[in-house]
Amino acid sequence: MEFELYYDYLCPYVYRASLLLANVAAERSVDVRWRYFSLAQVNSKEEGWTAWDAPAAERVRGRLPFKAAEAARRQDRFDPFHANLLAARHQDRLDVDDANVVEQVAEESGLELERFRRDLADTSILDTLARDHRHAVATHGVFGTPTFVFPNGVSAYIRLAEAPTGAGALQLFDSLLAVAASEPRVLEIKRPTRPSPD
Repeated sequence: MEFELYYDYLCPYVYRASLLLANVAAERSVDVRWRYFSLAQVNSKEEGWTAWDAPAAERVRGRLPFKAAEAARRQDRFDPFHANLLAARHQDRLDVDDANVVEQVAEESGLELERFRRDLADTSILDTLARDHRHAVATHGVFGTPTFVFPNGVSAYIRLAEAPTGAGALQLFDSLLAVAASEPRVLEIKRPTRPSPD
């Protein structure tokens, strides 16, 4: 099965979705097309500002990891880099907006570092972020991450509390497909949070 998943490295729900998909992939064939979506862009209140056109000197949360992922893609090392960067952020609690952290993950992922540095400096590397983000909004109505786009074109924003393993991963994935991808009458499911006692 092939589908798209819109993500931002800073989102913990993206990490959980990636673990679920890795667990499913251990049992059956899934082909995930990871697509960029900037939460910094969505959350910006500044008229006309974009995460991809902001000056290089401006620290835009999540922009460096996107650039690094695209640099890894140019070396056909996206998958290991992507998994390692998500783990660095959400498991090891490292700052993936720090160039040293990103370079360390690149090295651990088998990237050629000189080429990686050159690609990071290439201003056109943000074109993919702009294209993916705009496409996500215009075509699928994406507003947050992770958003799955299934083969039938149906999209769904899905937040997981945890990522089960083994048979539990397959069961959850099949349930998501049954409801999120195949049931057009369900527009939204949201679990209310119980108030905490005072």
